[in-house]
Amino acid sequence: MIRLFKSVLLLSGIVAFLLSTSYAQQTEFVGSWKGKINVGVELPVVLHIKIEEGKYSATLDSPDQNAYDIKVDEITTEGKKITLVMESIGGKYEGTLSEDSKKISGTIFQGGASFPLELSLTETKEEIVDEIAYESLWQGTLSISGVELRLVFKIYKSEDKLQVHLDSPDQGAKNIKGDVDYYNKDSVKFTFTQINGRYEGKFENENTIIGKWYQAALNLDLVLGKVDKVVEVKRPQEPQPPYPYKEEEVKFKNEKADITLGGTLTIPEGSAQFPAVVMVSGSGPQDRDENILNHKPFKVIADYLTRNGIAVLRYDDRGVGKSEGDFGKAISTDFANDAIAAVEYLASRTDVIDANKIGIAGHSEGGMIAPMAANRSESVSFIILLAGPGTTGEQILIDQSRLILEASGVSKSYIDKQEKLIIKIYEVIKSEKDDSIATEKISLYFDDFTAQLTDEEKSEFESDMAGFKQRIPMLLSPWFRYFVAYDPAGELEKIKIPVLALNGSNDLQVPADVNMEGIKAALEKAGNKNHKLIKLEGLNHLFQASETGSPVEYAKIEETFSPEALKIIRDWILEITSR
Repeated sequence: MIRLFKSVLLLSGIVAFLLSTSYAQQTEFVGSWKGKINVGVELPVVLHIKIEEGKYSATLDSPDQNAYDIKVDEITTEGKKITLVMESIGGKYEGTLSEDSKKISGTIFQGGASFPLELSLTETKEEIVDEIAYESLWQGTLSISGVELRLVFKIYKSEDKLQVHLDSPDQGAKNIKGDVDYYNKDSVKFTFTQINGRYEGKFENENTIIGKWYQAALNLDLVLGKVDKVVEVKRPQEPQPPYPYKEEEVKFKNEKADITLGGTLTIPEGSAQFPAVVMVSGSGPQDRDENILNHKPFKVIADYLTRNGIAVLRYDDRGVGKSEGDFGKAISTDFANDAIAAVEYLASRTDVIDANKIGIAGHSEGGMIAPMAANRSESVSFIILLAGPGTTGEQILIDQSRLILEASGVSKSYIDKQEKLIIKIYEVIKSEKDDSIATEKISLYFDDFTAQLTDEEKSEFESDMAGFKQRIPMLLSPWFRYFVAYDPAGELEKIKIPVLALNGSNDLQVPADVNMEGIKAALEKAGNKNHKLIKLEGLNHLFQASETGSPVEYAKIEETFSPEALKIIRDWILEITSR
């Protein structure tokens, strides 16, 4: 789901490359290559290529997004041409080496967009964060509206000058570069321009700094203690090989869109025909694991179900990873056709799949897509809605915005003002089809909104509002226009097959009560006698056991997906497919 003022990073996750030429031909690409991608702002990137065991290996840095030493696993070269396939971010780079072998000129493709990217060979050794010898590590905990966030300041020396990196493990942020304004025997000051933050403190003793964290309008006490190592983010549920089941890399065709999608099929051990589930992700370009903040919920679900006799197909969204297509031009009905293609592929696998026992499990927007697909394909025999919507897209976004801001401790005055603004914006999105007129109206509404803010509110939300007008085209994209106007009741009222709907009581993105009421009313109108709706206490939008449900907790929580929810899903599937 989307927060109104949230910006989108271009590069995140893990990037990879693979090669297929001789060692002698490959050496001309070896080195560190620097360039900038212009996406409205310039994002520096550094590609490091070297030879290992006669083959290329590579890592990618995106310093402004705090992403370093990103592993690469697919590179192909042909003469002076090089292609880099970036699986996790759904991107691809195609370039040509110059005659003097000092530049690579090409284009990076991602999410339906393309950007020129020229890379220049540099003699300067780029900073590889994992190789930095930190001189000291300082850790403290911020308390914001009852939510605790750990911060780690990592001091190091570069070219005889002190530098600092900042980690926020609980928010999934790492190696935010900062400046050491001073660091002496009495006091310290670190400035992080990128996030509009700074820390100022005084030494109480050699192991303790008493100070404050400033960020926009925030002014919070922060005591730092000297530590020996950086906080490790743990994901204990993530499956590790060897697996007690078969795992296949598969491809299947969406004939309507003329695209091929790539995914992973996990098959229980044995020679039977198994019931099967297709996993459908939430909004935004997602990989097959629905990777978020180092959590891989779809991988965890697939592992659990497959260990319990249920085959699972999870796939990369169109335009992501190994799936073809243009994510940026697609709307929810297009994603429903992708899900149908996945179901049809499973139905063709009669060697291991029972074609009469195939269902779809959709998370968040995927819970909206599952009923669409089921109504368009007789091969779907059941659906599972995981935090699926039961109200309009507009209402979900309004509720979501208010709940998340409340959980973040934002004043009621500001929340009310923003809600009035977004209601006006959504009305424009629904009623004005001309993008230029819609842009003008939204810009005027935004100007009126900012004029009503207090100086304190302007300061506090400056970073959120910066560049808002440049992001208006996203609000007018085909997908967003469709989502805002969409009412899931129309599809749910036609569903006759078994339905399991799970929602968490702490879900701030798709609030449980109002959406479950909508789902229940629609299924009853459909005359559906075989549906089960369960609200799970304490679970958030990702189905983690949580304190508040705020998205800021997602990374901090070690649990990826509730064991209770996993058991309910397993038991329900086995029950309805045994009849």
